[in-house]
Amino acid sequence: MNPSIKPLPETNLIGKKVRMNFINNQTQQLWQSFMPRKREISNSIGNDLYSVEVYDSLSYFDEFNPATEFDKWAAVAVADLKTIPESMEELIIPTGLYAVFPFKGSDSDAPKMYQYILGSWIPNSIYQLDHRPHFALMGEKYKNNNPDSEEEFWIPIKPKTND
Repeated sequence: MNPSIKPLPETNLIGKKVRMNFINNQTQQLWQSFMPRKREISNSIGNDLYSVEVYDSLSYFDEFNPATEFDKWAAVAVADLKTIPESMEELIIPTGLYAVFPFKGSDSDAPKMYQYILGSWIPNSIYQLDHRPHFALMGEKYKNNNPDSEEEFWIPIKPKTND
């Protein structure tokens, strides 16, 4: 499966985040706390939801350890960052290149997809991971944990260098 390669302009998000790892996965609780309050974000753009992971460094991917922590976000894109509801935060995704993988399936199918992306596609491509946020873009075809659910996985990339 080949992704489309897309440039992403700087993208402003507002949402909620938790510090977590895969042993203590708090994704469901994060979304349960965010969704009832999403309407408080007055300047959102469109209806897409962003499930974002911000890793401390690219070494996170060198040797996967399910106990290594990262920031997980539930967010929406906004026109500006002037008004941020109480107990929510801003996240700015910097401009950069992304490999965009369409994904259809339930949540339990996602790890296989990430394993393919990180273990096969990236090593065999002309790209390497870039240190920017990773995210799933969940649009109108997203159906929470349904085998017919569709979303996109956006993986930050840059051309490989010879260093």
